[in-house]
Amino acid sequence: MSTTSTQYDNVITLCRNLYINKMKDYGSAWRILRLPSLTDQIFIKAQRIRGLQQNDVQKVDEGQVSEFIGIINYSVMALVQLELGVVEQPDLNLEEATKVYDQKVALTKSLMEDKNHDYGEAWRDMRVSSLTDLILQKLLRVKQIEDNQGKTLVSEGIDANYQDMINYAVFALIHLKA
Repeated sequence: MSTTSTQYDNVITLCRNLYINKMKDYGSAWRILRLPSLTDQIFIKAQRIRGLQQNDVQKVDEGQVSEFIGIINYSVMALVQLELGVVEQPDLNLEEATKVYDQKVALTKSLMEDKNHDYGEAWRDMRVSSLTDLILQKLLRVKQIEDNQGKTLVSEGIDANYQDMINYAVFALIHLKA
């Protein structure tokens, strides 16, 4: 399990560095995005990964790694939007945006560690394509919950689904040795 924790941290460092560099380029423009917009961005990335896994020909020179990184970062942004709400103008500076990123990732890693303990690191025997399918399933669930105005009868909420997507994407990146 300590290996998983180290590998997880290494993947998150890669994602966090990209997040910070994009914050330097664009600021927190993403703060204006509504949850369905973030969900759709994640969906596009997951669909592209599935296409890369199924198609023999690739016309854009970006592989699965960059798309899984995008899934992680957009999912973190969605968790931030769930907590802070959508704004009309960017409102977070680099330090604030990095702090909330780190908070969301810490909670998500803790969830992973709890589940990993209970499931016995079953993800290690999974294929990257299965992790992709699980991300797509979570996205379809989130879309349905969004269509239901956030209401669920017996299911976990949107936040848990975003956290699961982050963790599945981290596992995929560990498998891909990102």
